[in-house]
Amino acid sequence: MTSSHQECPADASMPHILGLYETHLTVADLQRSIAFYRDILQLELATVIEDRRVAFLWIDDKRTGMLGLWETGSAPLRMRLHIAFRISLDDVLRSAAALKAHGIQPKGFNGEPLDEPVVLGWMPSVSQYFSDPDGHSIEFIHVLEAEADAGFGVKPYSQWLSRPKPVA
Repeated sequence: MTSSHQECPADASMPHILGLYETHLTVADLQRSIAFYRDILQLELATVIEDRRVAFLWIDDKRTGMLGLWETGSAPLRMRLHIAFRISLDDVLRSAAALKAHGIQPKGFNGEPLDEPVVLGWMPSVSQYFSDPDGHSIEFIHVLEAEADAGFGVKPYSQWLSRPKPVA
């Protein structure tokens, strides 16, 4: 069997990943994006490096996560990305109202306007989607302790709560 990965000794196990620490987004207007992530999403501004047109924000605290915002040039081509922030179930359930209070439209899995989070049955997780000022897809996510239900698909949380439970 051939593989593009190098063979490793049996005792060279990979470390267990606990969550996302760092991600970077390209943004059209650095100051506008700093305001969005700092003032609306409540991330702590770590530093701004003006000559590089970049800002870094702490997610929770500097030991658990960081977001980098990199301002692009004036070219019309922009890349849109997706990031997910791990949060508590209660916060996911409250997030649609909080987003709307800040003028941000909560969205469903396919980008449709939806004022409640959705459940991805295969995980299962409850997620609230929305966009930042540059159109990047942002997700608040909480992995549920319930058994996975792939047949559920992706539907609003209220439907998850009222679904018939799978027979064991």
